[in-house]
Amino acid sequence: MSYNAPLKDMLFVLNELANLSAIHQLPGCEDATPDTAQAVLEENAKFCGEVVAPLNHPADKEPSFWHDGEVTTSKGFKEAFRAFADAGWQGVQHPAEYGGQGLPKLVATPCIEMLHGANLAFALVALLTDGAVEALLTAGTEAQKARYIGPLLAGRWTGTMNLTEPQAGSDLAAVRTRAVPQGDGTYKVFGTKIFITYGEHDMAENIIHLVLARTPDAPPGVKGISLFIVPKFLVDDDGSLGARNDVHCVSIEHKLGIKASPTAVLQFGDHGGAIGTLVGEENRGLEYMFIMMNAARFGVGMQGVGLAERAYQQAVAFAKERVQSRAVEGSSGPVAIIHHPDVRRMLMSMRAQTEGARALAYVGAALSDLAHHHPDEAERKSSLAVYEYLVPVIKGWSTEMAENVARDGVQVHGGMGFIEETGAAQHYRDAKILTIYEGTTAIQANDLVGRKTVRDGGAVAKSILAQVRATAAELGDVPGADAAAIRAQLARGADALEAVVDFVVANARTDVRAVFAGSVTYLKLAGIVLGGWQMARAAIVAQRKLEAGDGDSAFYRAKVATARFFADHLLAQADGMRHAIVDGSAGVLALDVEQF
Repeated sequence: MSYNAPLKDMLFVLNELANLSAIHQLPGCEDATPDTAQAVLEENAKFCGEVVAPLNHPADKEPSFWHDGEVTTSKGFKEAFRAFADAGWQGVQHPAEYGGQGLPKLVATPCIEMLHGANLAFALVALLTDGAVEALLTAGTEAQKARYIGPLLAGRWTGTMNLTEPQAGSDLAAVRTRAVPQGDGTYKVFGTKIFITYGEHDMAENIIHLVLARTPDAPPGVKGISLFIVPKFLVDDDGSLGARNDVHCVSIEHKLGIKASPTAVLQFGDHGGAIGTLVGEENRGLEYMFIMMNAARFGVGMQGVGLAERAYQQAVAFAKERVQSRAVEGSSGPVAIIHHPDVRRMLMSMRAQTEGARALAYVGAALSDLAHHHPDEAERKSSLAVYEYLVPVIKGWSTEMAENVARDGVQVHGGMGFIEETGAAQHYRDAKILTIYEGTTAIQANDLVGRKTVRDGGAVAKSILAQVRATAAELGDVPGADAAAIRAQLARGADALEAVVDFVVANARTDVRAVFAGSVTYLKLAGIVLGGWQMARAAIVAQRKLEAGDGDSAFYRAKVATARFFADHLLAQADGMRHAIVDGSAGVLALDVEQF
């Protein structure tokens, strides 16, 4: 089965929850009218559905391969990437002065979701290039921006992020790659980098590697890491390509999922040293790389949403076609399995989680636009603080959600889901990496605890919870049993999340192991409560549209029903999660190491 972008839901969230009309009023965002956004999304949906999505399953069966230092990507990838770049999709959210479209992040976000929903392995090359552009825009010199960003946005070149080494995974303090200054403004880079997404491929004429390395006199630990541009082919002053640089792909990984995405082992400096140029200042590389990582982390959250949507679509289509067993209430013969209550439960769970994560991410994208474009400094600062709180939740919760949704997709298919030919298994395999790369769920949770909760004493979290409670109060003015049920569970969820925030702040210094024992559960609780908050907001809008007789009544009834399911089946878990975090560390830490 292919992929059809859920445009109706995307536009609903864009306009009704993320308030595109307000973003359109910001300086620099004037071109992003609702009509323009709809046209962009419709065109992107067509491209992703017709060009990119059909390549997904065939490329999983015949993935990229390495031979003698060169990587050949899956059939159709090179042509699809050329079409992607020529249509301007790489530059949707990047500045027009470098060849981008200059649209807000809010408009780019559904485009990112669609590309990843269509073909996760293909879309990774664009995700990493986006991150490279963000890093250069923030920390690059004017000459570096002029030299590299235009070709990256045009798709002539692509970008990579080179952090991980054999001995340095999540602990970047252990990075050993060396960068030796040459006295002419360049450095010679020596070392090995692993897990480099699209570190070698045949889809573009050059690859711009952003590499973390240490200079000879750098201080130890993360404070001694610098960031370097190390292109596959050196770039002459006029922008033309020069000699091949001393960076080579020595192998690609054989993986559980995203098989068509070449994950490279890169060797720098085996033949005298790879030529690199410093980005920004020495010893500030990790700071700059975090710019790239934050962009990528949000993008990985959107990968989760896109993959979950595709898994859900495939499960629904199969459930409507697969005839098996009589209905539990009795019937004259077998029925399609979508009539069975437990299949309906799984489909509703898949749908509700996907819609909740989508809404939370789009609202986060709008906050990012406010943080960058709002004319009032205080508004920019407060929007940035909330956005930064949400990023680890969007990355961590959305990707854990995608794995759950893809698992349920296999279960809906039953034995046929375990068979590769249906494609359901590919979604499950592909989903696993999302909870690992760009920082595991535990690393996102550590960030949520340390930088986003403890550092400000829970102030930002409490400000968000005030908005959640305002929505719960607003539900009191919405008639009907659905609104009452959603309100009750949302209020309980807010109470549970606030209790956890208080626990984290109170115990982070006196009982730090207890706090971090519950950190991932805290992240998941935040996702459920804040995703439930957005679903509650959606239900309010939908109910009022129904009362006014405004628009597609079937869509709005479904939105209310899905929000009710989210409240009854997901938000209802919040108090148990609170207990596991606040009172559950003893069980986590009970055994000595020798007892495992």
